[in-house]
Amino acid sequence: MKKNTKKAIHVVATLGFIGIGVAGFLILTANKPQLKKTKPPAPVPMVRAIAVQTGTVSIPIIGEGTVRPLREIQLVPQVSGQVIYISPAMVDGGDFKKGEILLRIEPVDYQLAVTLAQAHIKDSESSLRLAEEEAAAALEEWLLLNEDKPESQREPPALVAKIPQLEAAKAKLAANRADLRKAVLNLERTELKAPFNGRVSEENVDTGQYVSIGQALATLFSTEVAEIVVPLDNESLYWFHVPGFTPGDGPGSPARIRTRIAGRDLDLPGRVDRAEGKLDERTRLINVVVRVKNPYAVRPPLAAGLFVTVQINGRKLKDAAAIPRSALRENNIVWVVDESGRLSFRKVEVARLAPDKVFLKAGLKAGEKIVTSSIKAVTDGMKVRIGNYAGENSS
Repeated sequence: MKKNTKKAIHVVATLGFIGIGVAGFLILTANKPQLKKTKPPAPVPMVRAIAVQTGTVSIPIIGEGTVRPLREIQLVPQVSGQVIYISPAMVDGGDFKKGEILLRIEPVDYQLAVTLAQAHIKDSESSLRLAEEEAAAALEEWLLLNEDKPESQREPPALVAKIPQLEAAKAKLAANRADLRKAVLNLERTELKAPFNGRVSEENVDTGQYVSIGQALATLFSTEVAEIVVPLDNESLYWFHVPGFTPGDGPGSPARIRTRIAGRDLDLPGRVDRAEGKLDERTRLINVVVRVKNPYAVRPPLAAGLFVTVQINGRKLKDAAAIPRSALRENNIVWVVDESGRLSFRKVEVARLAPDKVFLKAGLKAGEKIVTSSIKAVTDGMKVRIGNYAGENSS
């Protein structure tokens, strides 16, 4: 009996504890305050913005091209013979000055030709003097024999006056003098001189070699001026002056030529010189030629064959604005943020698109803030926050 009584007491106690817990839970639940449903505030997106600056802006026109020499020729002899001298500059990449002797051909044969021509002239001069004396004697004899005749009949015949002999002697002297000039010219041509300041791009001759007339011995190019052909679209030529192509007089628009060579940045001034004769039929682009003076005067030089970027300084726009390319949206729309943080859509007038900038004629005022970052969902009049970013003017 005692064992059963203990079990009953344990069961009753357990049930009592459970009942007390349930009752407490019900009391707490009944007294819990009701939570009110609230709508969370919509998040305000953060944007990147810059302040607009207006003023007089020069429109840059950017293009690319390859440097080429103004003049490139082949060194060709006008006389044949054995090469007895070659200038140290006659190597690939060699530098030479105008008038410098680049190559000399054996001159002995041509010196002998000059001496022989001089001897022929002496002989012709002697023959002419003899013919003149004979003609004078024949004329005097004719006049003595015909002094009794009327004046009209005293004119001697051409053969009697030896006129044909005189003309032949004079012609022979003239021909011999021409031969002398030719011989002297050939002698001078045994020395091949540089026609301009330049460099050797290719050399194909050596001392002791026999060369013929018209044989290409080397390729030379000038270093006084370099040219860059820049293909540009038709509309780009509106913004700068091309002599002989666009309206107006005076020199072409200035330009800057930039590239990197030998681990260094190169920046040289240039100027638009002309446009090539016709449009490219395949690309419909116009080749504008920009010239650079003394491209080899700097180190490293603006070497021929180098690929460069050309920035032409175009016309100036007053009260214009230059904004980042990222700020221009579809259909020439710009997002403007007012002082209260409201974003609005603004239509602007685009003057010129550059790779990283947009030049505007109208549509924005100085000091206005425009958004340069993107927003997934944007509406006209929405609220935004402007964040602070390094390198940009923002509030």
